[in-house]
Amino acid sequence: MTLISPNTVLANALANVEDVLAPRIRESKPERIALVVGTQINGAPHAGTSLVQSMAFATAARLHDRHGLPVEVRFSALDNAPHEIVTDLATGNRYQLAYAQALGTDGIAGLVGTLYRPLFDALSERLSVPYGVETYSEQQQSIVFRETWLRVLPRLEAARLWLAPSTGVPHLRVPCPYACGWAEKHAERTRVQLAGRGLARVSAVCLHHGPYTDTVTATGGGYLDLATLYRNMVKELAALAERDVLQVMVKGTDWMPGSLLVDGALQAVGLTRGQLPARLFCPMILAETGAKLSKSLIRSGDAALPVGAEPWMLDTRKWPGTVGEFADRLLHLAGLLLSHPRHFFRSYSAAELARLMSQPAGSPTT
Repeated sequence: MTLISPNTVLANALANVEDVLAPRIRESKPERIALVVGTQINGAPHAGTSLVQSMAFATAARLHDRHGLPVEVRFSALDNAPHEIVTDLATGNRYQLAYAQALGTDGIAGLVGTLYRPLFDALSERLSVPYGVETYSEQQQSIVFRETWLRVLPRLEAARLWLAPSTGVPHLRVPCPYACGWAEKHAERTRVQLAGRGLARVSAVCLHHGPYTDTVTATGGGYLDLATLYRNMVKELAALAERDVLQVMVKGTDWMPGSLLVDGALQAVGLTRGQLPARLFCPMILAETGAKLSKSLIRSGDAALPVGAEPWMLDTRKWPGTVGEFADRLLHLAGLLLSHPRHFFRSYSAAELARLMSQPAGSPTT
C-alpha cells in the first residue's frame, strides 16, 4: 500500500510524531502520562471517533516505549450531550434534556459498556495500555472540578470573551432540581452569583416548573453543566492538581481553533504559557468537499454519504467483522500514520480511509 503525504512546517521539525510532546515532558518531569480523550456519547461512534481513540492508545504505547513511564488512556464520556431538545412555544426558549438526566447512571453505564468498552478492551489488551472511563456527570461531581469552577468565578470577567467571543456570556446549565432534569439550552435566563466562600447560587427557569434557584458547592448542590469551551477550561485547570501526571488532551484536528480560545481563557485567569495543557491533534476524516465527515448532517439529509465512504464510518457497529478485527485494522492504520509526522499531521478523505482500512493487519505499508 502506498501512502504519500506532503511536508508541513510541523512535520519537518519532527523526527517522530510524539516529539511534539517532548517540551512538556522535559519541563514537567512527570511520573506517569495520561492520554485523555473525550467523546459525546450521543449515539454509536463514527469512524473519526474510533480513529482518535485508537490513536490515543497507540501514542500511549509509543510514549511508554520512548520514556519508560507508566501510561494510561482516560476516556471522558460526555453524557451531558442533548438527548432531547424542545422549544417553549410561549417564550421561544429552547430546552434540553441531557443523556445523563434522560438515562440515569445505570443507563449511561450500559450505553458506554455497549458502544465503547468492547473496542477499548481490545485496544488495551493488544497494547498493554490500561484505560479508565469517567463520565462528565462524575467529573462535575468531583470536589476538584467544583473547587476549580468556584475559584474561576471571580476571574470570569477576564476570560468571558475568550469563552464566548460573540456574546461575552459563557453559559452554564444547572438542570431543574425538581426531578424533571430539563435546562435552558442556551441559558438565556440563567444567572450565577458567588454567594460566599465556596458557594454559588444559580437561578434559572424550568420548562415545566418555572423559576428555580439551586446552589453549587465543592461537595454538592446542582448539576454543573458548562458550555463546551467553558467546560474544557475548568477541566484543564483542574488537571493541574494532579502534579505528578502529564495529561495529554487527544482531540481531532477540528478542535484546534477552539483550543486557541481555551488557551486564551486559561491565560486570562492566570496560567502561564508553560502551564497550558499538552495536546495532540489527530487526523480528521473529510468528505470530498473538504468538510469534516459529519454523521449528524448525513442523517439529517443536509449532506450525502461521501463517494467512497462505507456505512460503518457513520456507525462502527456496522464494521463487517469482529470487534477484535476492527481493533487490529485501527492499530495497523495507527502504526502507518504514526510512522512519519507527514502522515499524522494531515487529514484523510473518507475514500482514502476506506482504502487504508481495507488492508488486513500485518500487510506491508510504505
